[in-house]
Amino acid sequence: MRNLIKIIFFTTALLLLQSQITNAQNADTAQKIIPGRVNSIEQQKKPYVILISADGFRYDLADKYQATNLIKLRNKGVAASYMQSCYPSLTFPNHYSIVTGLYPSHHGIVDNTFYDEQKQAVYSLGNKKAVADSSWYGGTPLWVLAEKQKMLTASFYWVASESAIQGIRPTYYYIYGEAIPIEKRIEAVKNWLQLPDQKRPHLITFYFPEVDHQEHRFGPDSKETAEAVHFVDESVSKLVKTVDSLHLNVNFIFLSDHGMTSIDTVATLSLPASIDTNKFTVLPALSLLHLYAKDTNDVQPTYKALKKEAHDYDVYLTTNTPAQWHYSKKDDVYNRLGNIILVPHLPKVFNIRHRHVPAAEHGYDPSITEMHASFYAWGPEFVQHKKIPGFENVHVYPLITKVLGLKYTGPIDGRMRVLDPILKRKK
Repeated sequence: MRNLIKIIFFTTALLLLQSQITNAQNADTAQKIIPGRVNSIEQQKKPYVILISADGFRYDLADKYQATNLIKLRNKGVAASYMQSCYPSLTFPNHYSIVTGLYPSHHGIVDNTFYDEQKQAVYSLGNKKAVADSSWYGGTPLWVLAEKQKMLTASFYWVASESAIQGIRPTYYYIYGEAIPIEKRIEAVKNWLQLPDQKRPHLITFYFPEVDHQEHRFGPDSKETAEAVHFVDESVSKLVKTVDSLHLNVNFIFLSDHGMTSIDTVATLSLPASIDTNKFTVLPALSLLHLYAKDTNDVQPTYKALKKEAHDYDVYLTTNTPAQWHYSKKDDVYNRLGNIILVPHLPKVFNIRHRHVPAAEHGYDPSITEMHASFYAWGPEFVQHKKIPGFENVHVYPLITKVLGLKYTGPIDGRMRVLDPILKRKK
């Protein structure tokens, strides 16, 4: 375990750096195709859904930076006041919640980086091997559900789409990287939708990283973030116009995984003195620290000491976290939450390695306004000119299954009744 801690602390930054180098220089840009699959006759008659995620596209960014195309598209369809992320409001847990209808504690991706005691291993978004390992992922992603029911799917990036969950990947997919220009990505979607009926995907996922990148680097109020919002806005418009020219029954959902907020980059929080790293595994993070006890007898004394010491952060045993987070030991299906978690108060972040921190961050309580995400939907299956109140992102899963006419039998946290009113009534 002690060696594991050293490896974690030393390699996390290297993994991220290596990932960036790989993306830039040695990116795998080839489309992957699973051979031998076809749509059933029944599925060939179904509508189409393109699920678009713009990472970090906070609920107010379209209006803040006048994303004219997105505003026009949402106005002719459905616009939510906001979409609420799951806790923690981080990229990997929430992208996977959107496509499984499960809270992170129920699908297993409980953080961007976390420890699994049974595996004696760490999952990290920068570790390509772990990301592609299906044993980390619970639930049934939308593409797995569809493929099992003889409906073809495609993914131009999404968390877990590269992994053979339950032995199944999308029929068409790409390994994540940022080397493929947007024009080529839109062309790929067009090519998919021009395939013969038997080979044409009815569910397509599509991902934009640009807004999140620029927010982290320069903050949500920066000109760089404004430019990224306009890039996404123009790209979505090009994608929609390209798809519309094919005259298919295509429905679009545009959403994001979380919001973003500026943080205190100077007076950051160090690892509290009460934490003995010989007794706890602590993974480096900013907006949430998990403390994994090597001996559970050390939990209560450390918790009590932390409660006395705490300033600018909250201390929770994971047996008594806020119920609305669905992030407690009783929820923890895969036993991946720490015994104790530390949650900084905005605008504070932990900086336990004393490195440069970004200009902005997320991961905080999803009820905080700055953490709210976006949700818009338009197309032949959706009602027009409708505004709806905020809702939790786990409800997107049953919405998409209903549009595509898919059946799910496994337990999910999402409920169809929440978003059913945004669908047109069948005559």
